Amino acid sequence: MGFREFVVIVAAIMALNPLAMDMMLPALPEIGRAFHVGNPNHLQNVLSVFLLGFGVGQFFIGPLSDRFGRKPILIGGMIVYGIASILALLAPTFETLLLARALQGLSTSATRVIATSVVRDCYSGRRMAGVMSLTQMVFISVPVLAPSLGQAVLAVTHEWHGVFVVLLLAGILILAWSALRLPETLAPDNRRSIALRDVFGYFREMLTNRQSFGYAIAAGFLTGTMFAYLFSAQQVFTEVYRLGRYFPVVFAMIALGVAVAGFVNSRLVGRLGMRMISHAALLAYIVTSVAMLIAALTQTLVLPLYMALAMASMFGFGLMISNFTALAMELQGHIAGTASSLFGSITTLIGIVVGTTIGQAYDGTMVPLAAGFLLSTCGAFVAVLITEKGRLFRQPPRRVM
Repeated sequence: MGFREFVVIVAAIMALNPLAMDMMLPALPEIGRAFHVGNPNHLQNVLSVFLLGFGVGQFFIGPLSDRFGRKPILIGGMIVYGIASILALLAPTFETLLLARALQGLSTSATRVIATSVVRDCYSGRRMAGVMSLTQMVFISVPVLAPSLGQAVLAVTHEWHGVFVVLLLAGILILAWSALRLPETLAPDNRRSIALRDVFGYFREMLTNRQSFGYAIAAGFLTGTMFAYLFSAQQVFTEVYRLGRYFPVVFAMIALGVAVAGFVNSRLVGRLGMRMISHAALLAYIVTSVAMLIAALTQTLVLPLYMALAMASMFGFGLMISNFTALAMELQGHIAGTASSLFGSITTLIGIVVGTTIGQAYDGTMVPLAAGFLLSTCGAFVAVLITEKGRLFRQPPRRVM
């Protein structure tokens, strides 16, 4: 497999999760009407239970992939994803749909963990950060386009089941590609025991590593801001800014900031380093959050201003998240699968708590979202500050890889 195909296939595997997440956004009102959901905020559960399953599943995927290899666990997870998609199609009640969504999230934890582990199996240090950025640049095009794709499916099928049909077909395609082309990247000599004592030992190894744990906490707070944005997007764009069916277009324009950040980071990280780029982006993220909150409180957060600030936030998020991931995984190459799963679980579960709290506080104005962004960003800043012992822009000696 050539380098380009490697990047694209890893990106495609990672993209199944955000595709299943974001493609649902335009369908939420239709789902609410179909199942007679009275409170619009309760429709956010279609997203939050998916993420809950995603966060919990990662605890188990990593150790299993360190024991049995990356490819068997990936294929097994994607088969479960197909079953969950069929269950969603046949769901007779809203509760059954939520169960199917939780199972979808659980199964896509395999795609996220395995993709990160495969990259760590093959690369390390700044080279790993560069590959992660390229992968992110490719796979971010999916969540950018996903709401528009969901809107197009609704326009053709006139009902929400069509979204799950497309998700099922996407899963089958990626499963076939992975089964035929993706090599096993974990050598037999590097496989680890899944005895509880050993697994807890691996978890303890990462949790007691200042750099790995600190950046996982920071990434969790940042992920919370993105979850809050996703949970609230449909309501914000259709109720506050009254964009109606055109909200996926604006959503896509804003999300392009992450794709641009992935390209920029892949070009600069080799020269400037992961810390320099991500820490500068974090400070800029705080400034952007303050500006958004002031505009929301003074009722001057008009759509063009919100789009500009949101795009800047997405750009900063893209610069931070790939580098925070690389920094957390940098010292965990010998237990890449388990470390990736624990990192993913920590970031996702923190993100769910933060994002759900902010999303459920939505009151028809932009103040809760803006305030939540600022508080979460400050949480990430404190975590990084403690991790780096106050030296945000230090440059450790480069390792020879």
